[in-house]
Amino acid sequence: MTTPTQKLLVNGKDFTLDADPNMPVLWALRDILGFTGTKFGCGAGLCGACTIHVDGSPMRGCLTSLKQVQGKQVTTIEGLEAQKLKQAWLTHNVPQCGYCQAGQLMSAAALLTTTDNPTDAQIDDAMSGNICRCGTYPRIKAAIKSVSEA
Repeated sequence: MTTPTQKLLVNGKDFTLDADPNMPVLWALRDILGFTGTKFGCGAGLCGACTIHVDGSPMRGCLTSLKQVQGKQVTTIEGLEAQKLKQAWLTHNVPQCGYCQAGQLMSAAALLTTTDNPTDAQIDDAMSGNICRCGTYPRIKAAIKSVSEA
């Protein structure tokens, strides 16, 4: 039996993979394509470390299969162009251990793409699926607010 060919558009580049269509995108990105910025956390879509964008919307890479992203644009942290947001992350000293930061940035960028000046409640809602063991939530919120107010 042969493995089906999957086509993947990641960060604007086309890739062809010999992989099971039910494989989580997370594993294809990390193990096959080498996009290791997207992290494995819980494997159940609860922590947000594996957050990617699919056609601009945040999705959990551990729960999203290759067949679900066929013909769609996948963006990883390596392809995220939100320079103001990345700078705000540094300015507000958001990262500590850094493990959750790719997912946090991906969720924050998706929020700022759809909401110009989010309220605290909107930020809390958009970021609620991203766990930070270091507890930098106030700094994350401050960084998002600083970008939206700029």
